[in-house]
Amino acid sequence: MKVAIHQPQYMPWLGYFDKLDSADVFILLDTVQFKKHEWQNRNRIRTKDGWQWLTVPIIDRFPERIDQVEINATTDWQRKHCQGLRLHYGRAPFWDPLGPALVTLLEKSWARISELNAAVIELLCTHLGITTRIILASTLQAQEDPTGRLIDLCRAVGGTVYLAGQTGPSYMDVSRFSQAGIDIQVQAYQHPEYPQRYAPFVSHLAVIDLMLNCGPESLQILRSGRNWLPASS
Repeated sequence: MKVAIHQPQYMPWLGYFDKLDSADVFILLDTVQFKKHEWQNRNRIRTKDGWQWLTVPIIDRFPERIDQVEINATTDWQRKHCQGLRLHYGRAPFWDPLGPALVTLLEKSWARISELNAAVIELLCTHLGITTRIILASTLQAQEDPTGRLIDLCRAVGGTVYLAGQTGPSYMDVSRFSQAGIDIQVQAYQHPEYPQRYAPFVSHLAVIDLMLNCGPESLQILRSGRNWLPASS
């Protein structure tokens, strides 16, 4: 049983979904501290001038867990995001049906960033054809220290293999995973190049850039960058 664990991000990039697609169970780690200026409330889309941020404004009450962070409802972020999507992707080859579905989802009333991210991730998985089971860490019991938390979450869902991010071994105690009978594989994703509406190609954007440009071929393209290594490599 392969398990991947990652903070819920906003419209994540290709490597995030490759990790999700590689796992039998994907746990959204909503029980750790929210980090500003990362990917939990923002991501990048392609424009004719390069790229731009789509950022969901939050109410900063540092330190809060991700599942506690509230969206700042006094701003018009939803209008800006939907307007940006229509402007830059409305004429993309595969705007329908994902584009309208995403706009409809974003226009709903959202209280917390974790709820929004989980809903967006599930919608994108549906359109990609990814069927991995997704669970919230907040519904499971786990220790607080980084390694113990990951081991407990893997055990909670019967995991025997943990799919770690590229920097995972730098903060995990790998020996404790071995003692717990859990193997580790480390992601070394090789970002593929695909047709974009604008040139030159820009990588590491939100996965919607791939999906709106490539449609039903998106999952195959996403998987083409897959590369997993043993933790000792």
